[in-house]
Amino acid sequence: MPLLRFDAVSKLYPGGHEALSGLSFDLERGEMVFVTGHSGAGKSTLLRLIHRAERASRGAVLFEGRNLGQLSVREVPYARRRIGMVFQDHRLLVDRSLFDNVALPLLIAGVARAEIERRVRTALERVGLLARERSLPLALSAGEQQRVGIARAIVAQPPLLLADEPTGNLDPQLAEDIMRLFSELPAQGTAVLVASHDLHLVRRLGKRVLVLDHGRLADDFRPQVRA
Repeated sequence: MPLLRFDAVSKLYPGGHEALSGLSFDLERGEMVFVTGHSGAGKSTLLRLIHRAERASRGAVLFEGRNLGQLSVREVPYARRRIGMVFQDHRLLVDRSLFDNVALPLLIAGVARAEIERRVRTALERVGLLARERSLPLALSAGEQQRVGIARAIVAQPPLLLADEPTGNLDPQLAEDIMRLFSELPAQGTAVLVASHDLHLVRRLGKRVLVLDHGRLADDFRPQVRA
């Protein structure tokens, strides 16, 4: 069973705009996939359906075998604990330290304090910010804030990580560093789905690419595995 499956998914908004149309694809456990396309192609809508910020109008979005569209309001927060989310605008709590920002998903899940301290420091070390754990977000650069967002998204060790244009506001070197962090996660068991318009960077990483065009799947490019 794939980790994530889109089965003929369409999303229709009031006024008749169809953001996604008959979209079908699978994402396997430990796989890294990019979603690209023009502005308005449906990339962000796709991620919102997985994160259950919205429901599909037709078809089914299946995560770990469960239809996300059929979850009750009470079930949604529990499903989201299995999905890490990296936002382009970071969405950090500016009055809390880096440690507290990263610890938030674990506090919500009721994890023991000793385990929180271990996991948070491990996550901050992976993104190169352990020495700044007591700093406030506004004392960091944009690239550092993005790395805090990644640490927060991976601290609960979710099977799936979503990232919505995570390098949109970063210079090319920082963007490459962030993507390198993402590319290390599948080896540790986390599947990664990244929405990005940075085609140059996507091509350099040589990963599978889903290309959207006006809400439809125009291409599912799988790089050839060298012998």
